Amino acid sequence: MSVVKSALTEGDRKVVGDALQGALVDLIDLSLAAKQVHWNVVGPRFRSIHLQLDEVVDTARQHSDTVAERASAVGVNPDGRSRTLAKTTAIDSVPDGWIKDVDAVRALVEALLVVIERMRERIDATAEPDPVSQDILITLTADLEKHAWMFQAESA
Repeated sequence: MSVVKSALTEGDRKVVGDALQGALVDLIDLSLAAKQVHWNVVGPRFRSIHLQLDEVVDTARQHSDTVAERASAVGVNPDGRSRTLAKTTAIDSVPDGWIKDVDAVRALVEALLVVIERMRERIDATAEPDPVSQDILITLTADLEKHAWMFQAESA
């Protein structure tokens, strides 16, 4: 039961809620993975990668708030608890210890690509039931794709 009423049907709310919850988990975990790499990156490209990682963190955090608030607006409780992330994330763990700059870029590109793929599935799933949520997912996916492009271009 939801205390927040929505124009969405119960079935549509379930589809949209699942998409938004999955997006929230992916964005929170992406921000945590990027921050972990940020703290441990070493190598000749340390500074540029270090700064670029903060941009990914900022993007993920900003969009996670938008996604969580959209979920609330359609009557779905967002869940960003650590136990929920641990059970449902699709991002591989980042390496332990110091991370060479080339490995840092590789780890972030892999994480970004996993999240982007899942976001595109959510874009498709929300097209019919809720174009408003779909628009949010499209916008955030474009930002994530830009980060993936920039990391890949740097290591070409």
